[in-house]
Amino acid sequence: MVNGLSSVSYHIDNYDYQLPKHLIAQDASMKRDQSRLLVYNRNTKSIEHTVFNKLSDYLQANDLLIVNNTRVIPARLLGKKETGGKIEVFVLDYIRAIQEAEKTGKIQCSCMIKSSKAPRIGSTLYFSSDDQAVVITDPINGRCEIQFLCKSDFLTFLEANGQTPLPPYIQRQAQISDKERYQTIYAKKNGAVAAPTAGLHFTEKLFEKLQKKNINIASITLHVGYGTFMPVRVSDIRKHTMHSEYIEISTHTADLIQKAKKDGQRIIAVGTTSVRTLEYIFKEKGKIEAFSGYCDLFIYPGYSFQVVDSIITNFHLPKSTLMMMISAFAQREQILKVYQNAIDNSYRFFSYGDAMMIV
Repeated sequence: MVNGLSSVSYHIDNYDYQLPKHLIAQDASMKRDQSRLLVYNRNTKSIEHTVFNKLSDYLQANDLLIVNNTRVIPARLLGKKETGGKIEVFVLDYIRAIQEAEKTGKIQCSCMIKSSKAPRIGSTLYFSSDDQAVVITDPINGRCEIQFLCKSDFLTFLEANGQTPLPPYIQRQAQISDKERYQTIYAKKNGAVAAPTAGLHFTEKLFEKLQKKNINIASITLHVGYGTFMPVRVSDIRKHTMHSEYIEISTHTADLIQKAKKDGQRIIAVGTTSVRTLEYIFKEKGKIEAFSGYCDLFIYPGYSFQVVDSIITNFHLPKSTLMMMISAFAQREQILKVYQNAIDNSYRFFSYGDAMMIV
């Protein structure tokens, strides 16, 4: 036993569940706040079924909601090689590329590529008559360094040539509507290659409703990376190496959190990205304060939460690190029961799916 957990709790298979394919949402709901909401109470183990626009019924005056204001960039590029063959390029690390460009003047980025034949080092990739890129390193497991020959800035290059990077389990091409729907209404800072999906359910009208109830809202930034889709490849989850993602928290948000904790008010994390950001900063600094840097915190059962009191989140993939995080927050066995309840009630799963709130 470790922290009251048997070794079986750390086996990857214990975070598995069977999900009917038809419950994997392929499209966004008609209206953001009309998604369904499952509310699970950890103390009473009760489950309630409601609609997301009734979220305020489960919040209290002076609760502090923490949202992630990252903005999804059009990270998927379709181009051609020198041979004329097609190639797909997925930009993995926009933030690091921008940071390095400030020092070197060159836009070089780690990318995933898909092509019938891997391009050679030094070969040119064509995305339009004006926009090109050069392969810098040999692809290893479909990943290589690419230098983008941008006539302006990198974001303009991506906006001109890129598509919305829908998750691999959404088995259709990105549509024009995804550019708006796969983005939270408060998305502000460019850098994510996947949306912080718990935030997709919020509308301006819902925010107004929350504010009238004196529920406070503050933002952090975590630029969601492609690693969020990478599977855990070890049987003992404790041996998993977590990907790192860039995070920021302002002095203003840090002060609001400190005051809320001091006054005994609840911190409600909107999404697992908000959870990781807050818990990582507390772990590193011993308190919540202004911070920018990279977060590689892996939360799994046995972890002791220091900041977050409640989580609003979507339903996660089996055996994923996100499944492990919410299992740490609300006990693995109970989470699996809650997920089965959601399946039995035909909830929609994953990025464009419904939401749950754990209180």
